[in-house]
Amino acid sequence: MESPGLQLLAESAENGQLLLIGGYNPYLLFLAWLVACTACVATLNLLDRAANAEKTAARTIWRWIAVACLTIGIWAMHSICILAFDSPLDARYGVVIALGSLLIALIIVQTLDNTTAWRPNSRLLHQLFKYALCMLAAGGLLSTHLLIGNTLAGNSDAGSNNWQPGLVLAVITLLLIGSCISATIVDKKLQLKEHDLRRVNALLSQLDQARASLQQVAHYDPLTNLINRRGFNQLFAEKLIDCATRNTRLAVMFLDIDHFKRINDSLGHDAGDELLKTIATRIKLATRSHDDVVARFGGDEFCILFSLSQRDEAQGMAQRIMLKLKEPIELSGRQMVMTTSIGISVYPDDGTTSAELLKHADLALYQSKGSGRNNLNFFSPSLKTRASLELQIEEELRNALNEDKGLSLHYQPIFDLKSGRVAKLEALIRWQHPEHGLLGPDRFISIAEANGLIARLDHWVLRKACHDLAALSRLGWQHLGIAVNCSALNLVRVELADEIENALRTSGVAAHRLELEVTENALMCNLSSTSQLLRQIRALGVSLSIDDFGTGYSSLAYLKRLPLNTLKIDRTFIQDIPASSQDMEIVQAIILMAHTLHLQVVTEGVETIQQFEFLNQFGCDFIQGYLLSRPVPFEALPEILQQLDKRPVPAPDHATFVLTNQ
Repeated sequence: MESPGLQLLAESAENGQLLLIGGYNPYLLFLAWLVACTACVATLNLLDRAANAEKTAARTIWRWIAVACLTIGIWAMHSICILAFDSPLDARYGVVIALGSLLIALIIVQTLDNTTAWRPNSRLLHQLFKYALCMLAAGGLLSTHLLIGNTLAGNSDAGSNNWQPGLVLAVITLLLIGSCISATIVDKKLQLKEHDLRRVNALLSQLDQARASLQQVAHYDPLTNLINRRGFNQLFAEKLIDCATRNTRLAVMFLDIDHFKRINDSLGHDAGDELLKTIATRIKLATRSHDDVVARFGGDEFCILFSLSQRDEAQGMAQRIMLKLKEPIELSGRQMVMTTSIGISVYPDDGTTSAELLKHADLALYQSKGSGRNNLNFFSPSLKTRASLELQIEEELRNALNEDKGLSLHYQPIFDLKSGRVAKLEALIRWQHPEHGLLGPDRFISIAEANGLIARLDHWVLRKACHDLAALSRLGWQHLGIAVNCSALNLVRVELADEIENALRTSGVAAHRLELEVTENALMCNLSSTSQLLRQIRALGVSLSIDDFGTGYSSLAYLKRLPLNTLKIDRTFIQDIPASSQDMEIVQAIILMAHTLHLQVVTEGVETIQQFEFLNQFGCDFIQGYLLSRPVPFEALPEILQQLDKRPVPAPDHATFVLTNQ
């Protein structure tokens, strides 16, 4: 039967004729090429795994597997080609040819290994290149066999019976090669899972670091590196549970740096931050151990939590902290000495919950600040009663302002010593409380300042005073002026000048008849902005008076800078005259200084004829006090004014005062 495939001819040595030696079955040749191509694809995948292996040993193993896979493929290809070859000649493979095929496999593996390093940008292009290379390599291997096959002779009974062993050999080879490809796929997935696991571990590590950072940010103050309020509350709850279990005591200490705002205002916030760092360090040094918790609640407020057996231990620690903070601090080239106000509450005496203990320590701190600062106080039930009362007064004062009910003005005359008649009136607020009766400003002004009501209260007084002055003008007292007090907190409001102008316009009162009284401390809180606002008010024609002079800074510098008209001497300098010669000298000096600065002088608190005569003799311009009249409601004011205008203050027979500087 004639072979249907490739025919091989040989030249007869005897007569030069061509003889048919044999031929190749094209289907088995295609199967051989397919096996070679599959072997090349598997080899490329194995080399790719070798290239991506992280360990040197793994790379070596994958390369040797690639060599074995390609060798098996080459030998299987050769065997199938032999089965495909149909010839009557008797021949066999030689050892040299077998070893040569192994050498070819090594060379091809090295070539493919070098080729896999080239990766085009396009994944599709890379796959096309890969498969094209495999088909080309398989074709080369098949061609090599055919070329070598002309020198080989095989023993074949073959014919159609070669299909069965060829297919079996091909299937076995493809299964072996497929197992290699499967191994690469499985290994790649395992490696991807390992990479994913590493990435997850890396992300978890980053998450832990981020959580730690968030924990640091959430529970620690970035400036002082102390625990913040949130972290403190968490530790506080834990320590309360521990104290309840062990039946021990726990102290809560609130600290507030006295007049810290002045540092920020004068030296800047950077200097304030440096000061807070130093204070935090000193507080930590003054505590006893690592068990004591020091926290910064915000601003210049610190809180300390510590265990104790006796209440006296808390007082001892507070005193150590106060002494430590009084040590000089170098700040912006200056030596600063800081003081602190402290409030203390103790578990379980003053409360059993963190909120209750913190509230009570805060009340004690408020008491320390209210009693002159640089002080410490323990919580007591009376503080809670006072706080409750202040809360009640705050709510009722708010209602009184909203409903314009219960508030009124009393007026105290200010007597002109030169003209001998009342020149102006000081408006003083009163509150007819439904439960506590008539309250003076000392009972509710500080509460209004602490709770944001002072601006509304001052505005009410301003409008009411201008309205009453207009009513007095219609009764015949057109020459009278009126003095209205202004809170320190109200002096920082830019709306104040517009409110004054509106009150004057609405009431029809001339601006020169209104006088605004401010205290020394109010002026010095923020002198630059205060000075600008006072100039705006002065430009309206309103007079300006400095109240309680002598109890604050008493500085000539700000008296020169501010657009003042009047200086009011505080009652503390007049109450001991004539018994105190020192007070008499001080008052005389103040009057002389004020007149030198072209300021008029009002002395308040005049209660005796001797005081009246002393002030009249040494040139005081105005007096105010119980000698003339107590503050009276508006309804009683016309009668008082008529009496004062008709009855000059009598002088004693011995109205002679001698001052010496000896």
